[in-house]
Amino acid sequence: METPFDIVLFGATSFVGKILTRRMAERHGFGDGKDSQGNEGKPVRWAIAGRSKAKLDRLKDELGPAAVNLPMLIADAGDADSLNAMCEQTRVVVSTVGPYALHGEPLVRACVETGTDYCDLTGEVQWIRRMIQLYEERAKVTGARIVHCCGFDSIPSDMGVWYLQQEAISRFGQPCQRVKMRVKAAKGGLSGGTVASLMNVIKEAASNKALRKELANPFSLCPPDHRSVTRQPSVKAAEFDHDLESWVAPFLMAAINTRVVHRSNALLDACYGTEFQYDEAMMTGRGLKGRGRALAVAGAMGGFALATAIKPTRWALERFVLPEPGEGPDQAAQQKGFYDLRFIGTTEGGESLTVKVTGQGDPGYGSTSRMLAQAAECLAFDVPEDAVGGFWTPSSLMDGDLLKRLQANAKVTFEVLTASTA
Repeated sequence: METPFDIVLFGATSFVGKILTRRMAERHGFGDGKDSQGNEGKPVRWAIAGRSKAKLDRLKDELGPAAVNLPMLIADAGDADSLNAMCEQTRVVVSTVGPYALHGEPLVRACVETGTDYCDLTGEVQWIRRMIQLYEERAKVTGARIVHCCGFDSIPSDMGVWYLQQEAISRFGQPCQRVKMRVKAAKGGLSGGTVASLMNVIKEAASNKALRKELANPFSLCPPDHRSVTRQPSVKAAEFDHDLESWVAPFLMAAINTRVVHRSNALLDACYGTEFQYDEAMMTGRGLKGRGRALAVAGAMGGFALATAIKPTRWALERFVLPEPGEGPDQAAQQKGFYDLRFIGTTEGGESLTVKVTGQGDPGYGSTSRMLAQAAECLAFDVPEDAVGGFWTPSSLMDGDLLKRLQANAKVTFEVLTASTA
């Protein structure tokens, strides 16, 4: 069914929503079929949406006179009728309204009921699991394709593993049974929205033993029948990685990224292998300095986890230390950010492959906004109309099409560094 819009940005006035709106304006102008340089291209019909007309008007003013005709829709996360009306006008909804566990379910439900494709940038694994349990069967009926985790968590990890496995199958005739991702370098900041989402997960887990157990399960997002008898590795303290000759420390985003990668394997019919292993960590360097940095990172993460688990110290952190919703790195900081990730894979036969994935821009904002925009465009224009509805991951639904878009338009690179046979 034809709709007035290809893409609607819901939560356009949020911190990430504003960045995403500017990205769309740079690429597609304001609905006139021209980009910001006046170049003709394929018209992308897009609109901004949110609950406050006044805030949407201010955003259009900030974008300049050319944005006067940019369509906007009024929809409230607490009003099902307005959400349904918005979904019925577009092929894809992109949501930047978090914490998703507090505000995200009504929109997911509306997209599922109206058969509208959806993507977001959540990293709230407990909420994703609930949405799958509640709405996946209905999404299969209506045809809605729901794709969570389309930002730094977890596109670089998910697509990085997918790319490595395609190369391994092409070169060695089999996938890598063991893959690990190591953050070689990264620079970026936190926004209040990200902090709010993180703190909400911590609050939920602090009072729910079953949730804590669920969060510790690396297959928590997989279908019930997808399990591995092989123990999954996990870097929880400072340790030495002999493959890279570097000390490593725990990586904050590993808790969501590993779950998404395992769900991708499940949705791709275990093409990575039924006993596939995957983990993530941060490289801190060699020698005593590297060990010291690894111990410091592990200690800081442990201290933060302890402080946030205790109600009084958690309140103090939220009140006096951590950024509030709407706050985040400025535009200069977003442009200076970057990340360099290394994926090391080993096949059952002993062949090995090392892949490098890099991104320009602050990982959580500059780069995330580009990746989220490309995920939305891929959903709107590349995914076949007869693709099955349900809850997908970026790689399991968009695979090579998304890879091409990321390299062409999101300043994300994928390349093989080394490949060796047994």
